[in-house]
Amino acid sequence: PVLLGCGSAQPGGCPALCECSEPAKTVKCVNRNLTAVPPDLPPYVRSLFITGNPLTDLPTGAFAAQRLPDLASLNLSGNHLRTVEAGSLALPALRQLDLSGNALVSFSPQAFGEGGSPLEELALRGALRDHSVLLSLAALLQSGALRNLSRLELADNGLLLLPAGMFTALPALRQLDLSNNSLVGLRNVSFQGLGQLQSLNLSDNSLGVLWNSTLAQFRSLPALRHIVLGRNAWVCDCAIEDLVAWLKESDQVEGKEALTCASPDKMLGKALLKINGSDLNCSVPTDLPSQLQTSYVFLGIVLALIGAIFLLVLYLNRKGIKKWMHNIRDACRDHMEGYHYRYEINADPRLTNLSSNSDV
Repeated sequence: PVLLGCGSAQPGGCPALCECSEPAKTVKCVNRNLTAVPPDLPPYVRSLFITGNPLTDLPTGAFAAQRLPDLASLNLSGNHLRTVEAGSLALPALRQLDLSGNALVSFSPQAFGEGGSPLEELALRGALRDHSVLLSLAALLQSGALRNLSRLELADNGLLLLPAGMFTALPALRQLDLSNNSLVGLRNVSFQGLGQLQSLNLSDNSLGVLWNSTLAQFRSLPALRHIVLGRNAWVCDCAIEDLVAWLKESDQVEGKEALTCASPDKMLGKALLKINGSDLNCSVPTDLPSQLQTSYVFLGIVLALIGAIFLLVLYLNRKGIKKWMHNIRDACRDHMEGYHYRYEINADPRLTNLSSNSDV
């Protein structure tokens, strides 16, 4: 269909600076220097593109929901959006929303209204650089307002860690894109309840290992058949044994043959699938209670041996020890007699005067 540009808005027509196609139910306001959402969008619109504009704020009621009952696809990417206020996206038919390429600093957990949203696809590529926005998004997802969401794109956001339980209220989620971030671990991330999840992209992150708890969750998801793990910083030490074993038995990972070690230096570039126990030089861990029990027994034997040696020495030197004890007793007795003699002198006044007038 041919897109017709209108220079001025008409009733039921096209807003100024936008291009509209009624047969295609489409309105495009691209690179038009808009600072606000046009208030006179035609009611027939189903696909709306407002991109490449200096639009900074999406206030409450930015889209007249009563006049846009059929708006299903909304693309707001590449603007300067910073604030998404409560109720600004409360559209009854909205299925697709793209907010990529905006420097968001505030995203209301009530942006889609109080009663939830039929939204199925949400793209936030490069829009979550502010940590507070990530927390607001997590609160929104956990509230259950987007229970119909089937595709979530969070790539290119520099994320280090994800809030715990962020995805637990998304039972319809089928595709999750976390690529090109800086994720260092997934231990606080729960994939439980994502029974419909089919695709998980974790490429281009900083993952060094996936722990057995995370691998167990992957095994428990029946629909998950496409996991992308390429270009991560895998650390090939003893902790990676579980990941290697899972890769060898699993058919969920795409391109697993290309996964290689990033450290230590002796393992650099080695394929994870070719790693065996001798490469890692890991000893089988011993049960800790058994180790402690063995240590206590050994300590008891050593102490008993020391006690026996001490008693033997005492027995062999019993005569010398007896003589030494007698000498100590005699010395103590002589010392005490000296104290007793001085006490008697001090107690008798006559002896005291004699002692003070004599030379002795």
